[in-house]
Amino acid sequence: MACRAGCCCNSIGTLNEDNARFLMLALLIIIYLLCGAAVFSALEHPKEKLAKERWAQRIEQFTHKYNLSQDDLNNFLRNYEEANVAGIRVDTTRPRWDFAGAFYFVGTVVSTIGFGMTTPVTIAGKIFLIFYGLIGCAATILFFNLFLERVITVIAFVLKFCHECRERRKAGPAQNCHRPSAGNRGRRTDSLAGWKPSVYCVMLILGVAAILVSCCASAMYSAAEGWDYLDALYFCFVAFSTIGFGDMVSNQREIYMAQAAYRVGNFLFILTGVCCIYSLFNVISIVIKQVLNWLLQRLETPCRCPGRGNRHTRRNAVVPGHMRTRRETSIETDAVNDSEADGRRMSGEMISMKDFLAANKVNLAIMQKQLSEMANGHPRQLGSSSRHNEFSGGVGALGIMNNRLAETSVDR
Repeated sequence: MACRAGCCCNSIGTLNEDNARFLMLALLIIIYLLCGAAVFSALEHPKEKLAKERWAQRIEQFTHKYNLSQDDLNNFLRNYEEANVAGIRVDTTRPRWDFAGAFYFVGTVVSTIGFGMTTPVTIAGKIFLIFYGLIGCAATILFFNLFLERVITVIAFVLKFCHECRERRKAGPAQNCHRPSAGNRGRRTDSLAGWKPSVYCVMLILGVAAILVSCCASAMYSAAEGWDYLDALYFCFVAFSTIGFGDMVSNQREIYMAQAAYRVGNFLFILTGVCCIYSLFNVISIVIKQVLNWLLQRLETPCRCPGRGNRHTRRNAVVPGHMRTRRETSIETDAVNDSEADGRRMSGEMISMKDFLAANKVNLAIMQKQLSEMANGHPRQLGSSSRHNEFSGGVGALGIMNNRLAETSVDR
């Protein structure tokens, strides 16, 4: 059938890649939420019903034993709930609003953990929290991004050192990892020119670091708080990922053995764990984005309309993989890639899978260039004046935002 108003294959093929990825991610998140709800409902709902039945039996027994009316008992329980919100517990706990308790509270605020065991109850405290959290959360997110940059710097140097060792072993047994011969420096430079650290190596190293921190912290919490090790591990993930349910909270008893050392260790473990998990989430999000690109590429079909062929597609359109223009890009070509379209063609260089190499997006380009430049020990040199402003720099989510701001500031 002939096309009436344009190409009949254009319904998906010319869809903006950003919008296509956004819609697919939204759909996958909804499916993920539905699957998670089904699993948790199957696991937790029977126990919730059993707990409600037991609570109803206890209420009935208590009212009969002490000759109380149901309304009087409910009013008393509501008063206890109000006291519980204010931080009053049956068991003795540490003061919530002395300086040490307030410092713990503001730490959970700016880190976005928000356990919920301590909340302001005064109007002035709630108003102050709004402005305090606005600045504190923003500053902490910036700190996490800067931490990510420095972690990636260390990882890139380690990966580069390992790569150099492998190249020297391939060059000959006479070379070692400490004193390269002068005659082979040229060949070594050529081999390192196209070297790119893998995002999967970075993700693996960050994952191992997060697991080690969580395991060590769980051992400390299990001994200090009396929790089971698995419960302590569960608390570490909830706290380090800033989910912060509040069902388990550390450092809440009034007295601990080696209390000063435990409080310092608690602070350091939470700080290190949150930084590691945040960095890991940033790298995993890049991999997820590449999976989305790969899925979009698989969903595309070539245009078979007569006379259309491999016509030029507009910028940032989702097109079949075999119709993409193949370009040999590398980190060093950044100086000539001034426009956003050229920047988008710098994608996928950190991914080793062939199917992911064609999925071009700017977030991988930023991370990849940062990794390679940090490993080679020289700052980013750009040929375009659009990058020389106050918005340039950054890694991961911060780098993507800075890159966008750098582009739009010049357009103005």
